This record gives sequence, C-alpha cells and structure tokens, in this order.
Amino acid sequence: MPELPEVETIKNALIPRVSGVTIKSADVLWAKAVRAMPAAMFMQRVSGETVQAIRRRGKYLLFDLVSGKILGIHLKMTGVLLLNSASEIENKYTTAVFYLGNEMTLHFIDQRKFGSLWLAESEGDIVGKLGPEPLEGMFGSTILKEILSRHQIPSKAAICDQHFIAGLGNMYSDEALFAAGIHPLRRSNALADIEVNRLHDGIIEVLQRGIRHNGASINTYCLPDGTRGMAQTQFKVAHRIGEPCPVCGSAINRIKIRGRGSYFCPYCQPAC
Repeated sequence: MPELPEVETIKNALIPRVSGVTIKSADVLWAKAVRAMPAAMFMQRVSGETVQAIRRRGKYLLFDLVSGKILGIHLKMTGVLLLNSASEIENKYTTAVFYLGNEMTLHFIDQRKFGSLWLAESEGDIVGKLGPEPLEGMFGSTILKEILSRHQIPSKAAICDQHFIAGLGNMYSDEALFAAGIHPLRRSNALADIEVNRLHDGIIEVLQRGIRHNGASINTYCLPDGTRGMAQTQFKVAHRIGEPCPVCGSAINRIKIRGRGSYFCPYCQPAC
C-alpha cells in the first residue's frame, strides 16, 4: 500500500503539472470507487472544476478546487496515478480518467479496486479523524509518548493505526522500529522514554529517506510518469525475510501482527 512517502512523492510530481489546470471532464469506469454520491453525479460535478492546490493528509491526496470543493483520492493497496499526454492509456484496471485542460489525462489505475474517490465540501468528509502528521513540527517525542502510553497493544500495531499517526504504514513502521531497536510485539505502553525518543527519531528518518528516494516500488507503486521509486533499496528489514541484517548479520524474520506481515531482526530488536 502506498504510504506517506509514496503519496507525498505523487503529490510533489503532480503539483507543477496539474495545479491551476481545469478538469474538462471525467470518466469513471469503476462506479464503486466513488464515495458519498453516484458516479454519474461525481462525473457531472467534477467537470469544469479547476485545481487550485494539491495537498496530502496521511495517505490521502486532496485536490483543492477553486469552487471550494475538494477532490479526494485514496490509492489504498494497488492504486496508481498516471499522467500522460496521450488521449488514453490502455489498462483493464482503470478506475477513472480525468481529462485536463492542458491536454493531459490523469488515469487512476487500481488492480484490486479498493481505491476511492470523493468530491466533498470539507476535508473531514474525506479523511475522517486522522492522527497527527509525523513530519510536522508539532509531532514531537512527547506527543508520541502520549499516544503510545494510552494503549496496551503491540508497538507495530500502534504506530500503524491511522487514528494515532497519519500516513505511517507497514513498510516504514518496520523500518522505524528497526532503527529504534524495538521488537514489533513490544507493548506500546511499556516502552521506556529513551525507546520512545529513538522511535520518534526513527519515524522521521525513514519517512524523510523514503521521500528522498521517491517512495518504494515493492508492488504496483510508481510515479505519475511511470518511473519506479527507489526507497526499497534503502530498506534494512522490510520485505527482506531471510536476508542478513545490515547491522549484525542475523537473518531477518517475519511474523504476522494483526494480519500484517512484520519484518525485524531478532538480535537487534530483542523481544524483551
């Protein structure tokens, strides 16, 4: 699933190409992707809107429109946005196509068809209640300590919960826990202050590194021009089961935590 670095990379790539551009029309090919209104109404109402700005909130892309409405896109597990000057991109997994005033087309392609589209009056109607943004200045170690101390759940589950921290998902939480030397099953409210501080720094470090390398192309993710991100080449543990730990040489392990595959080093991240 695209996480904060992937969505941030997509946002940054779209801003110079789509900001200030009018959506001439839209064609929704997978009607179930549209939330809160029929697909036909969505297509009618989004046509003629002009994109004023593009933002990210957690894993959501938010297009601020001149009318005051917000076009929201959540890529979920396999969603991809491709921007192309061709009249169409042949792909059987296309969810929607936006025809832009600069003769470009923005294609929302989604193999699993879990992705979503909104046209809403407010951000809250799209994103609901999300936790703080980990790359914003207000997200300090004190805030993280407060979040973790309220729950007796595995640390991995806590930092992946979008109501606790926005945008941090499976891959980067594994990387952050490794950077902090914390086993993913450690109870979140049992972490010492020094461990919370290390985890806070680890979260910031791995997210910033992911953005610098244009996100991780593990599965379907790519940039709007179709190129792959390279953040996966920087991973220490995520998706590296059986490979040697870059610090100690131990084999990377994988366990399931609340249905999520979690990667860690058993030596660098002891269970107790």
